[in-house]
Amino acid sequence: MHLLPASLAISVLLSLSPDVLALPHPFFSIGQSINLVRKPQQRRSFEERGASLQRRRLALEAKYGIGSFKNQKRSSGANLITNQDADSSFFGSLAVGTPPVSFDVILDTGSSDLWLAGKSSSSVTTDIPSGIATFDSTSSSTFKSLNQSFEITYDSGRAAGSLATDTVQMAGFEVSAQIFAVVNDVSTGVLSSPVSGLMGLAWQQIASSGATPFWEALANTNSTLTDPLMAFQLTRYLNDSQVQSLEPGGTFTLGATNSTLYTGDIDYQDIPDGSVGYWMQELSGLTAQGTSVTLPSGSGSYAAIDTGTTLVGGPSSVISELYAAIPGSVAGTGQYQNYYIYPCNTDVNVSMKFGSSTREWPVSSADFLLEQISQSQCVGAFFVVDNAGTTAPPWIIGDTFLKNVYSVFRASPPSVGFAQLSSTALAMNGASGTAPSPTIGSAPASVTATGGTDRNTNAALPRGASGAALGVLVAGVLAGWLA
Repeated sequence: MHLLPASLAISVLLSLSPDVLALPHPFFSIGQSINLVRKPQQRRSFEERGASLQRRRLALEAKYGIGSFKNQKRSSGANLITNQDADSSFFGSLAVGTPPVSFDVILDTGSSDLWLAGKSSSSVTTDIPSGIATFDSTSSSTFKSLNQSFEITYDSGRAAGSLATDTVQMAGFEVSAQIFAVVNDVSTGVLSSPVSGLMGLAWQQIASSGATPFWEALANTNSTLTDPLMAFQLTRYLNDSQVQSLEPGGTFTLGATNSTLYTGDIDYQDIPDGSVGYWMQELSGLTAQGTSVTLPSGSGSYAAIDTGTTLVGGPSSVISELYAAIPGSVAGTGQYQNYYIYPCNTDVNVSMKFGSSTREWPVSSADFLLEQISQSQCVGAFFVVDNAGTTAPPWIIGDTFLKNVYSVFRASPPSVGFAQLSSTALAMNGASGTAPSPTIGSAPASVTATGGTDRNTNAALPRGASGAALGVLVAGVLAGWLA
């Protein structure tokens, strides 16, 4: 492990633009913070809104191999889909190669592979949309091709390339020989500038490449991370009538939690036995308008906690009962199939509970309102997913819920924790600022990646980290709804 000189760290902090420093940021004793951005909703017709919602539903089904994508190969990175009217996805900066080159990538706790758009060369022709920053393997002295193909399939296209290894830096940490994919064939709409790829933040067990994810390589190495965990705080702009094209969006912290972003204790619930792969939780309580919704016990209510998905998807019978508690709700048809429509003037109150905890976590009515499709009709953000006959969990819980809590993903013991957002975090809702550029940063801690390209590799669980290495905060960027 090597540490960054204090003089250089100070110069990095002083180089931050006034626009960045002017935002309502929490106080950090260490680390860096980057503004977050999002794209606004566009005015669309009833048919266009329906088509967009249908794409979101199909995208989630493709990601988890459920619904119309049952029995198809599971796709890592399927949150980068053709959702033309995106509202809120989260991405941060990493750097790859020697010398390091920075890229923006989606931060996705619902998948485990890292991939980047590749640059054309004399031997490889790429089909990458214009405006996307691409990785040039010939410019890195530490790049090594593994000569193995890699493909990600979507409802509307695909991304394909080959596996390789190189040095990857993020949030002040470095992993050498990290396995990732260089993608040279991307269907239109799969990538949207400035995002160049995706960083999976789930466990090795579900990595299509079989590689140990970046975060897990760090957690597996004692004395690298201060704590073997990562945390998210996401902002809200759905109810901001003055929203601009780019807005601040929240923070992602690796190796520590930030006590200025939450209040009270973090309520940790262990991942159920045998379910490490996704960041799994049992949904043990659900209420709508004060009415309890019936939930099956055990694995019938398992949920993947997924930052790479905007909505909350669940079993048909439970979703139906939830909307039955909301007066005037009706099931959608056609392009709105699997969604529910309810009166826009209804203030929806939904809360969720996990594991053996007694704490209920409310979902803001602003987050529950996914789309307004007419003067009086709105579409809810809780919708039906069909996972019968697949290995995917019954529930997929995305940013509709996660914007309402401070969420922590802990490696040892494997668990997910939620805490109440602090006033500092809530003050970031509606804040504006200049969108950041990808940054290379520094690498005060360094480890070597492990894991092969065999999907069936049995990976040991991460060991708890103990030591004085840094926990560094980085911010993601909010740029488009992921469904």
